[in-house]
Amino acid sequence: MPQLTVRIDDSVALVTISNPPEGFMNAQTLEELGGVVETLEADDAVRAVVFTGGVDGVFIRHYDVRDLEKMAHDLRERNIAFSDDRLIPERDIDRLFDRMENSAKPMIAAINGFCMGGGLEFSLACDFRIAAEGGYSLGPIEVNLGILPGAGGTVKLARLLGGAKALELCLLARAVGPREAQEIGLVHETVAGNAVDRALALAGELAAKPPKAIAHIKRLIRSSAPPASAELLALERTLFLDLLVTDEAVELMSGLNRGEFDVRTGPRRPGR
Repeated sequence: MPQLTVRIDDSVALVTISNPPEGFMNAQTLEELGGVVETLEADDAVRAVVFTGGVDGVFIRHYDVRDLEKMAHDLRERNIAFSDDRLIPERDIDRLFDRMENSAKPMIAAINGFCMGGGLEFSLACDFRIAAEGGYSLGPIEVNLGILPGAGGTVKLARLLGGAKALELCLLARAVGPREAQEIGLVHETVAGNAVDRALALAGELAAKPPKAIAHIKRLIRSSAPPASAELLALERTLFLDLLVTDEAVELMSGLNRGEFDVRTGPRRPGR
């Protein structure tokens, strides 16, 4: 079953991501997003793109840990080791996020619920993040699984929030609510009610402006920010895989998949 639906209205595309029941991201999500983003970029009638979640209370919960555990076992069986001396090439997820960031068209995340791990990294590839108020969490929770944000998360959070706050979120697996996310600069705006309505209004405002000017401004501002070097991003994804194949990460992912703990809090340790 397709995970994405696309609706285009008045130069704005609304892309709804639905992978019930949990709302995880997986390889199919990435494949479909890659095709949709490429198609929308080539469509001159589309001037802005909004992404939202199609599972109630979920934007993208996080990358499917069942898939990560399977990947870890496959790599371990092949005895593949990872090192700073051999940085791995871009993967589909890296190419997708790079394409979104460098697109001439504004990309907006209408965050309507849980947005953690790979879901948070997806939102960081967007130009605007609009979050609905609610009792859900946003944050990099990977350390609770013995891994790290491996699709730009560590680098982009440091650029966006500063090193101190990025360390706090990543090392403690801090998942914050939407209001705190706005306070620390993780999202641009929180809204009561439907985040999609506000995101579509913002997209309409952007779509009404000269597209070439929008493209040039986006290019210049993206380029003027402290750059996330290709080498640093390659190091991040290499170290992600280096952690993914460790005994501890495999044990933790297996424990999560067995339902032994919540990914936001991690496993119970002795004395806790």
